[in-house]
Amino acid sequence: MATQELQSTQLLKEVMKKYFVTLGECENNGKKVAWCTSTGPAELLRAFGFEVYFPENHGALLGTTRTAGDYIPVAVMQGYAGDICSYLTSDIGAFLEDRTPLKQHYGLSHIPRPDLLAYTTNQCREVQDWFSFYAREFKVPMVGINPPRFVDEVTSEHVSDVRRQFESLIPTLEEVSGIQFDLDRFRETVRLSAEASALWRMVLETAKTSPAPLSFFDGCIHMGPIVVLRGTPQAVNYYQALLLELNSRVASGTGVVKNEIVRIYWDGMPIWGKLRAMSNLFHSNNSVVVASTYCNSWILDTMDERHPFESTALAYTQIFINRSEQAKEKMLAELMTEYQVDGVIFHDARTCFNNTNSRFGMPQRVQSNTGVPSLVVEGDLCDLRFFSEGQSITKIEAFLEQLIDAKLGVEA
Repeated sequence: MATQELQSTQLLKEVMKKYFVTLGECENNGKKVAWCTSTGPAELLRAFGFEVYFPENHGALLGTTRTAGDYIPVAVMQGYAGDICSYLTSDIGAFLEDRTPLKQHYGLSHIPRPDLLAYTTNQCREVQDWFSFYAREFKVPMVGINPPRFVDEVTSEHVSDVRRQFESLIPTLEEVSGIQFDLDRFRETVRLSAEASALWRMVLETAKTSPAPLSFFDGCIHMGPIVVLRGTPQAVNYYQALLLELNSRVASGTGVVKNEIVRIYWDGMPIWGKLRAMSNLFHSNNSVVVASTYCNSWILDTMDERHPFESTALAYTQIFINRSEQAKEKMLAELMTEYQVDGVIFHDARTCFNNTNSRFGMPQRVQSNTGVPSLVVEGDLCDLRFFSEGQSITKIEAFLEQLIDAKLGVEA
């Protein structure tokens, strides 16, 4: 049985509502809006005074509200393949239908109109195609950063390359914003991002304790500010409050479940439309998903305001999704040890090739190298047509039962 919901959840709702309401007001107050990819140059955009909107967050909201399936076919009719990123297809389909869950949840009549689009292909090339669609629709400038992909060790040459690309954005940002670049303002947004990121790391690391006070499914909800409010005091303030509550849980021995037996690592994307169902499934089996590569993607605490361009270039190049198979396996093994996991679940997300790590033998290699059992679950981030709930529940329950038996020394 799960413990009571985190009290910080109410504060989270207030923070996120204010963020979206502020975006919705830009059309009337003349404030400039920049769209940004989730691991894109938000700090630089905020240094120019842009309000920043993240379409991937909208895609996750379409998934969570289980409306993505209504809009994906609309994008397919426009020539977008049904097996490419379901964030992209559901978001474009919703736009073409003039629909958004932002209306019901935050009172916005439509998604914020961009004055500029800025992407980084450190996660995938699809974001460039996605933003290109909107650049054509809204007839606004688009800028991008294309870092070296699938890198093993991040070198100074990699960082220098990405730094130059960051700097090359400045003339366009100055032109669109009407504001001259101010290095001190950039230093401040980088400082705030670094502080929020360090707090986010500490939030996630509370789950190293047993019983864990936080699960992956909680993290998927509470990650909102580190994604959409990086570079602002609001993100820092929120994670200070959340960390205080989680540390209180650690001190009192309060875990996500009352009888934690098995600790799981989740690799890959969340299944947004089934977050609660998946959470309940693990909790009912005395199991907690204590860590994930996904939530760790926004640990960007190598940022340093003393070296704003170099440190942001490094932070956004070294993220997990942008690394080689060898580097990913090393990072996985380290996290599995730190969080004392008993098993790993790899989510094979049908439409997210870039954040699926189960297709080239990684589960088998990780299990061979660490001795930790693994399971592959087929599904998707938004398109529930690719997720067989009954089959997945059966597989996961059998996997957890085996892990519990092994941990408790029960004979097979």
